[in-house]
Amino acid sequence: MTRPFMAAAIVCLAAAAWGAAGREAADKKPDPINPDPKGVRPIAAADTVWIEELTWMEVRDALAAGKTTVIVPTGGVEQNGPYLATGKHNYILRATGEAIARKLGNALVAPIVAFVPEGDISPPTGHMKYPGTITLSEETYERLLTDICASLAQHGFSNIVLIGDSGGNQIGMMAVAARLNKKWAGKSRVHFIPEYYDYAGVEKWLEKQGIKQTPEGYHDDFIITAQMMAVNPAAVRAKERQAVGKFSINGLELAPVENTVAWGRKIIDYRADATAKLIKAAVAKK
Repeated sequence: MTRPFMAAAIVCLAAAAWGAAGREAADKKPDPINPDPKGVRPIAAADTVWIEELTWMEVRDALAAGKTTVIVPTGGVEQNGPYLATGKHNYILRATGEAIARKLGNALVAPIVAFVPEGDISPPTGHMKYPGTITLSEETYERLLTDICASLAQHGFSNIVLIGDSGGNQIGMMAVAARLNKKWAGKSRVHFIPEYYDYAGVEKWLEKQGIKQTPEGYHDDFIITAQMMAVNPAAVRAKERQAVGKFSINGLELAPVENTVAWGRKIIDYRADATAKLIKAAVAKK
């Protein structure tokens, strides 16, 4: 082959190769499983503090904008007497979790940890004696919290806040916070805020405003019911109780619904304000 023909052949081969590469690049589609972490968000961000309601791009951009505190709320699914839905604590956390994050201004809220220790499975103890309750062992609960906190720390949250709306949640959160703070010294910090679960303090606050309860022996009271009604009156069976004349709790009438809902919102705001102040103090502490 003469040199001119050889050169032409090389040029043709190169052109064909470049053309194939160009077509392959043009035909290549974005990887839905591994999108570009630095990709530009194509739409405005949603106005929500709940991570599960945000896109990954919205979470990324919120972190970059300074929302580096995240609240991890723990609730539970348990028996709550004849009138309240088993997800009582989870309903309440939908309201208090958002209110706390809004007051902080630099925080998001992780999905509610709906399953927590509620008693032994077999033989059943505690709330597990009643259908509908779902329990975790203390070991499983603490491992779950540990992995949730580790995931959030990996993404860049520098302050992880643990709050629990039930008594059985507290020991596990305290233990996980202590272990992770020791392990992560100098990196992300975990703050356990036990005062969030100060229902006795809320009751004293209500008594100063003329609302005093007479316990009737239910796993329920005005504070709990009012907060739940602020989220969803159906969760306390408002219509059904009104129909049979049982729309009261601990000597306090719950009708009209609007009044109890208003008290529920006041209680939520009171708890959120107190908790937000404690979180700010914890974050500021060296």
